[in-house]
Parts: sequence; structure tokens; C-alpha cells
Amino acid sequence: MREFLIRVLINAVAIAVTAMLIPSIHIANNDVTTLLAIGLIFGLVNSLLKPLLLLLTCPAVLLSLGLFIFVINGVMLMITDSLAGDRLTIDGGIFTAILGGMVMAAVSIALESVLKLNDSPEGAGPELIVYSDSRKQK
Repeated sequence: MREFLIRVLINAVAIAVTAMLIPSIHIANNDVTTLLAIGLIFGLVNSLLKPLLLLLTCPAVLLSLGLFIFVINGVMLMITDSLAGDRLTIDGGIFTAILGGMVMAAVSIALESVLKLNDSPEGAGPELIVYSDSRKQK
């Protein structure tokens, strides 16, 4: 639950940065509650619909060597736009949404790496096991 709340905050910051950088993406009023609501909607859309879309479009993702994921991210942003009502507006269509998805992905990756959100907990990685031959030791 804690990790999901952190991801909602990351999504809120990412959508704020995206709206500042891309003039065709507008947020109704730049207050914290609106950004958190959009971040929550985007987080729910990503966690519920994105795995299904990735499964359905697996051949396109494989044939494009993963570049089709940018289109899926744009579609996720368009779905968030339709669910957020007047809070979020994307004027330029799918191409603006794809560009916005790229910016949001870059900001999210940067924030997740700064917060070490994707790192495994200490001791969870592969362990080095050293075997010794007790007959050689005297």
C-alpha cells in the first residue's frame, strides 16, 4: 500500500512536469488535490488496464522491438484524460498523448531511481555461496 501511494505521488509529479513541458496538455487548476486525483486515476489505469493491453498487443510490441509501448503509454494517458473529466485535457490527440507518455515515463523513471523504488531489499539478491573443502584445512 505504501508503494502504491508513493507511485501516486510520482504520477502526480510526472503529470505536472508533463503539463509544464507540453503546451497541449492542460491541468484544470494546478493544485495538489487535482494532481493527486489525476495521479491516482493514472495509477489505477496503469495497474488494471496496461497489463491487459500489453498482452493483447504483444505481437505489435515484439515486431516493433518494444517501440509500441510508447503508443500504449499514450493510450493510458488518453484513458486517464477521459476518466479525469475536466481535470485533465489533452488537445492534440494521440500524438500529443504519446509524447506526454514519453515525458511521464522519463520523469517516473528518474524519480523511481532517486527514491530507489525498484531496488530489491537488502539481502534479497543472489547470494554468493562459498564451499570449502574441509579435508584440505588442518
